[in-house]
Amino acid sequence: VIACINFANLATARANTRAREVGIRKVLGARVRDIVTLLVWQFSRPVLLANLIAWPSAWLLLQGWLREFEYRLGTGAILAICVGASALSLLIAWATVSYQSIRAATANPVDALQYE
Repeated sequence: VIACINFANLATARANTRAREVGIRKVLGARVRDIVTLLVWQFSRPVLLANLIAWPSAWLLLQGWLREFEYRLGTGAILAICVGASALSLLIAWATVSYQSIRAATANPVDALQYE
């Protein structure tokens, strides 16, 4: 929940600071889908990087912790949990950022460019 709130606030701030760029892209013929893809991809890269950092550390911590138990998860189960957690974090990031991106992409470009 805290991550979703953080992503929503960050997406709002990013959309507000890039309003002129989005307006120029729309005037030059960019589709809403292209603008949303651009904005969502910018938030996907840090999430993917965080997952690449978190996987090895989670793997090592789980392997060390599970050694103490007689019955433990296999390697495939741990890998499935890591992939599922990564996919879930990426979906949460996309869901929270998509709303602000769509709102910025469908805004009237005249409002962003009227003072230029």
